[in-house]
Amino acid sequence: MAQLRIALAQVNSTVGDLDGNADRIVDWARRASDAGAHLVAFPEMTLTGYPVEDLALRASFVEASRRALERLARRLADEGLGDLPVVVGYLDRRAAALVRAGQPAGAPLDGAAWLHRGEVLVRSAKHHLPNYGVFDEYRIFVRGDRLPVVRVHGVDVATVVCEDLWQDGGPVSVTRSSGAGLLLALNASPYERDKDDVRLELCARRAREAGCALAYVNLVGGQDELVFDGDSVVVGADGTLLARAPRFVEHLLVTDLALPAAGPAPADRAQVDARDGTTITIERHVASPDPVPAYPVEPQTVAEPLEDLAEVYAALVLGTRDYVSKNGFRSVVLGLSGGIDSALVATIASDAVGPENVHAVLLPSRYSSEGSVIDAEDLVKRQGISSRIVPIAGMVEAFEAQLDLHGLAAENLQARIRANVWMALSNEHGHLVLTGGNKSELATGYSTLYGDSAGGFAPIKDVFKLTVWELARWRNARNRSGLPFLHPFAEEPIPEAIIEKEPSAELRPGQRDTDSLPPYSVLDPLLSDYVERDMGRDALVAAGHAPALVDRVIRLVDIAEYKRRQYPPGPKITPKNFGRDRRLPITNRWRENP
Repeated sequence: MAQLRIALAQVNSTVGDLDGNADRIVDWARRASDAGAHLVAFPEMTLTGYPVEDLALRASFVEASRRALERLARRLADEGLGDLPVVVGYLDRRAAALVRAGQPAGAPLDGAAWLHRGEVLVRSAKHHLPNYGVFDEYRIFVRGDRLPVVRVHGVDVATVVCEDLWQDGGPVSVTRSSGAGLLLALNASPYERDKDDVRLELCARRAREAGCALAYVNLVGGQDELVFDGDSVVVGADGTLLARAPRFVEHLLVTDLALPAAGPAPADRAQVDARDGTTITIERHVASPDPVPAYPVEPQTVAEPLEDLAEVYAALVLGTRDYVSKNGFRSVVLGLSGGIDSALVATIASDAVGPENVHAVLLPSRYSSEGSVIDAEDLVKRQGISSRIVPIAGMVEAFEAQLDLHGLAAENLQARIRANVWMALSNEHGHLVLTGGNKSELATGYSTLYGDSAGGFAPIKDVFKLTVWELARWRNARNRSGLPFLHPFAEEPIPEAIIEKEPSAELRPGQRDTDSLPPYSVLDPLLSDYVERDMGRDALVAAGHAPALVDRVIRLVDIAEYKRRQYPPGPKITPKNFGRDRRLPITNRWRENP
């Protein structure tokens, strides 16, 4: 057996920021070197950020990525890190002679490179291209067909990229025959609720199939609607968990491994038939042929898992923080109604960017209850956020003097005036407007277009109403728990009166959500089955939902597609969010219940 100390750099990169991402890679490579690592690996497309979407089809961006990779290799050597093999994800392309009809323009590759002693030692690319959920990589990439195996201090290390683990066949299926002692997987795997256990089981299974230890390094951070949670792991050849990084934070996971020493070097190239019917070329390279002398090992670290609501809340905070900061905003503004949704959004914002950067606007109308204003002011005091009161009754009257509006039109007028106020403050002060709608409202169209749906980012867009209440109660209960993504308020940040209050839009006298919607305890499970599981009418009824309710809710969801298409982005936390995951036509006459 040979010893190898590996470092997995779980970092937060920004799409398109080639120089900034390169700085981050050098910084974390230096930390790995200082920790005595023999190898450091970074996530999928760290150099370019992920996902790059149609930037991959822009030749200028692809070439910029390739040049940045070459500069990075030289810079690592110039800064004394050249002897440390650095494995990094980046955007590449196939040679022009290999371009074939039907491939994306420029034949881009989701690449992985080994940088060593000032040069790019190895280039390879993702073989399996996901084409489901939030991914449409067949559209923008061509697939790789190689499994690089690099000898590092007497250990053969194979490299694959993300989806290559999730699908059978391809380079992972030929790893055992390559004789590799370690399989290194670079990943940009987005967060979904309860996905951590699925990932760990997958890594354990692939390690057993490959017959070697497996190191899985994952991206962390927010990118538009996606949140990457890190959760990098190392498992043994038998699938046993050896080390695990904390979630939702940048981290360097350093692990000492005892791995099979490589035998005599076989041919530099060999073609092997993979289980998916493709042919994979095993390419061999040498970074350092000889094992290191025996050294004392450091204790393995396995981060404590987060409870379910903690991971959901951490994802919302990280997604909000990175959307604000990566898009150049320093502060946020939101309408604070005294209801549970805006209260939770304000709290997420305080945790994400600091209460000193959160600006709340109280916009009472003639129908706002006294309790709502009091509750909103109580939240402002508890959290120490900035606030101002802008009564809208006079503005509404000015409109009504010019327009003869009744019923829903009159109600929506109030919502749109409120939106005008916070959008005006956004323009005046440079705040990002946070929208307060939840997934239950978004699904059923229970929102006002250009009213409460207006804004730049929607932190709870993918959170059902029942979960909004659960998160509010959880946040209060964990207020001074020391969790790194929670601001330590002096008292519970959300007044109990807001949590207990019956929800209402307060756009007409005595209005309650249940005037227009079924109780959320009944509605949310039905929405989850219809929206996230794509169950049709008959399947929904068979699952126990009342037929009349099924017909009503399906109609509400189907006719609201045009509203959802115009809604701001928000963090994805469920298996199917409104946005990248669920793409339905707006003009659509198909109905489950004709």
